[in-house]
Amino acid sequence: MPLPPTSCLVNSVIQKAFLLGAGLGTRLRPLTDVLPKPLIPVFNRPLIEYALDQCLAAGVTEFAVNTHHLPDKWAECFPDQSYRGAPLTFFHEPVLLETGGGLKNIEEWTQGEPLLVYNGDILATLDLEKLLKTHIRSGKTVTMALRSKGHEAHVAAEGESVTDIRGMLGRSEGNYQFTGVYCANPEIFCQIPKHKKVSIIPSFLELIRARKMGASFHDEGIWLDLGTRRAYLEAHLCSELGTLRHPESSVASSALVESSALGPGSRVSRNASVRSSILWPGAAVEEGAQLTNCIVYSSTPVTGIRHDSDL
Repeated sequence: MPLPPTSCLVNSVIQKAFLLGAGLGTRLRPLTDVLPKPLIPVFNRPLIEYALDQCLAAGVTEFAVNTHHLPDKWAECFPDQSYRGAPLTFFHEPVLLETGGGLKNIEEWTQGEPLLVYNGDILATLDLEKLLKTHIRSGKTVTMALRSKGHEAHVAAEGESVTDIRGMLGRSEGNYQFTGVYCANPEIFCQIPKHKKVSIIPSFLELIRARKMGASFHDEGIWLDLGTRRAYLEAHLCSELGTLRHPESSVASSALVESSALGPGSRVSRNASVRSSILWPGAAVEEGAQLTNCIVYSSTPVTGIRHDSDL
């Protein structure tokens, strides 16, 4: 996936990032019965790798990732607990701590340094250098990356300050969408109770009241929330993001493949057709089968005519 233009802040003030990977991904079942949502393949790479690459390009050198669902799959994906030379520290949550409790759980790991927080199940080309610069310049405790595009405009902002979230402070219902990415100074931990399952929103509201919540605006580039089956399929129609057909996939000369992603080891047999579908690694479409808007996530050979199915 092409990254936004950056000068790669090798000496970035923010060198640690926390990637949120513990969600259950219930809206993507049955796919997330097999893999945690941040590990599902997108253009034949685990989704979270796109976030990792974005952070590395912005100067991040260390990562923390919280996990809950199918923790063994994380170990399989990152067996040496690193990514492109950057260490990954995993924080397993036997009981989900939510967005606030999960952040509090890594406080000691941050060693009092500022932090970039990135939702592990989004696909984006945000200009993180812009976000970091805005955060450092503003002096705010937290700076949220916002977009004016999108159907979930729940954040209100004036200038470079956030003024309300979902109208909870009675000021505004919101005119910007939160991207799931923000910068935080270590003072954020003072707002979060220890050993609690808690959302980050109450802490954000306290910061808004104290005028310590900043905003950075990111309408440029791509931002996709892959929380639903439809969004997952539609992401693969965005040619800017990657290559659809893995070189280790095979397609018979008499088969038809249109607008579909083929993972490594996947196979499309003679006279089969695959349209607007995704084949995970090792998927097999048998002779004469017809697939439209399907996701083949298992290695069980697929036959017959299938529409809008997870197989």
